[in-house]
Amino acid sequence: MWALRRTSSSLKLQGLRLATSRAGCVKLETICGQLEVNTNTFETPSAAYTTSLFHRSATMSSKLSTGMRGLSSQVGTETSSSSEDDIDDAFSELEGPEVSTDAVQDKKNTFEGNEDELVSDPDLSDDDFMEESSHDTLGLSDTEADPTEKLLTRKKLTSELFNAIVKDPNSSIEDVLRKWVEEGKELGKQEVTAAILSCRKRRMFGRALQLSEWLEKKDEFDFVERDYASRVDLIAKVRGLQSAEKYIDKIPKSFRGEVIYRTFLANCVTASNLKKAEEVFNKMRDLNFELTAFTCNQLLLLYKRLDRKKIADVLLLMEKQNVKPTPFTYKLLIDTKGQANDLTGMEVIAETMKAEGLVPDLTTRAIMVGHYVSGGLREKAESILKEMEAGDLKENRWVCRVLLPLYASLGKSDEVARVWEICKASPRLEECVSAIEAYGKLKQIEQAEAVFDKMEQKYKKLSSKHYSTLLKVYANNKMLSKGKDLVRRMGENGCRVGPLTWDAMVKLYVEAGEVEKADSMLQKAVQQNKMKPMFNSYITIMDQYSKRGDVHNAEKMFVRMRQSGYMARMRQFQSLLQAYVNAKVPAYGIRERMKADNIFPNKALAAQLSRVDAFRRTAVSDLLD
Repeated sequence: MWALRRTSSSLKLQGLRLATSRAGCVKLETICGQLEVNTNTFETPSAAYTTSLFHRSATMSSKLSTGMRGLSSQVGTETSSSSEDDIDDAFSELEGPEVSTDAVQDKKNTFEGNEDELVSDPDLSDDDFMEESSHDTLGLSDTEADPTEKLLTRKKLTSELFNAIVKDPNSSIEDVLRKWVEEGKELGKQEVTAAILSCRKRRMFGRALQLSEWLEKKDEFDFVERDYASRVDLIAKVRGLQSAEKYIDKIPKSFRGEVIYRTFLANCVTASNLKKAEEVFNKMRDLNFELTAFTCNQLLLLYKRLDRKKIADVLLLMEKQNVKPTPFTYKLLIDTKGQANDLTGMEVIAETMKAEGLVPDLTTRAIMVGHYVSGGLREKAESILKEMEAGDLKENRWVCRVLLPLYASLGKSDEVARVWEICKASPRLEECVSAIEAYGKLKQIEQAEAVFDKMEQKYKKLSSKHYSTLLKVYANNKMLSKGKDLVRRMGENGCRVGPLTWDAMVKLYVEAGEVEKADSMLQKAVQQNKMKPMFNSYITIMDQYSKRGDVHNAEKMFVRMRQSGYMARMRQFQSLLQAYVNAKVPAYGIRERMKADNIFPNKALAAQLSRVDAFRRTAVSDLLD
């Protein structure tokens, strides 16, 4: 029996024998950099153990963990950037992110529209990585003998059954399927599963859940572990963690394996529910499930958001249990170094990754470019961009969508125009979206609008995701009138407005200085649609109230976030406390509120707390007393 104990956490890292040693603690601090390791709260490794810890042939893991200050909020395993088929099977919310990635607690809402229907990852900055965790990563993919036949069959049938569902949005799933059978079409498990995958891809989680429930009711179809795990995921997304946990208890024990619990763990992490996530992890360890990179990455994601001191624990656990870092683990650590502005360390990790026989993929190199740009190292950023092009872009079209916004971040309008010219004749949706984003960064609004018009002409029926790209361009350039016109255009074209569009509209109003309008718009949208806004929508408005020192409205937003199902996190408390600081009034009972939500203040939050402490004593107060 091994244990790594913390007084402030319920996390049990069972099986690891670590002897307390001051020498070991010093070495561990060297390895883990800014990650604090406190010998008063848990046992630390012996000097001999830490000397070898994370030191493989090229001292690989010590390089990974040195100087860690934060992680990208997306966790998962590697997927091919060039493969669109992989994305078809993706869990668009599970990894996270940041793909955030916050299940709606205790709400039985059913979301039945396009990809705008349920956007729940709290960290918008990580949305680009939300698609990296696939069904295959979770072990939920189909297992027919012939993968090629399976893929072809899926592609053939998905559009047919899925389109039947989309074309009849007002009918129940039972009615759609009944009509399907009456038309003489075959309705087997494979067809329904393919439709579920298509619903997932388009974030129609409510419809996907209804299909899964229908499938389980049919006795002629055998439910296996991956089917149960898929249901757990869908319930967590649509009805909340508590409902998903209750469903797990109903799953037959023979099917209640590791994939069930790691699916639930991923949703707990997406919801930033620290207590429940640690509880699930402990349960998995108690059940003696094999520790996987997926599970460890989920913990890294969780602690990046809520308690970065514990990241060192996870890295130690991975080494002791011989869990090799995945390509995505390297990607996280590279992003971490970049966020800490430790660009030299970022390069070391990239070189270490290569030494391990892993080639940084397109998104990993894109992350490095972004951090080079932020750090002012333009030449290094341009060098990587040229590597990413790797020859003739006409033969590597899939790279264009990544290059466009990156060249724009360097202010290279000529390069953006050059890449877009390659795509212009027959642009793909993703390329259009990237081009709009790129021209928006360059503040070339007319060009962005021209790309949007071209996209609209070619693809006719656009989703709210595509409209929101241009809407964000308007918001970033404080073009309120054009933004409103675009939203009206969405309605006229039958595009359903949901959380993604609301978020862009919130930013549009806030950038125009109309915070109250953003607040009322969001509240009205929620009341009319019974859908959950994005975390960022709430926090954007809350931050504005905090800047004003408007405690009343900041508290109101805090309550509304909780009512929407967002667990209290340090980010909300930071914004709330800033409202009290700017208002120059004490925050009575705030420490107790944080304790009740298992929020332990970091240095910055502690400084805010000291400024709003009603009982803080100063030199002046002592004189007055």
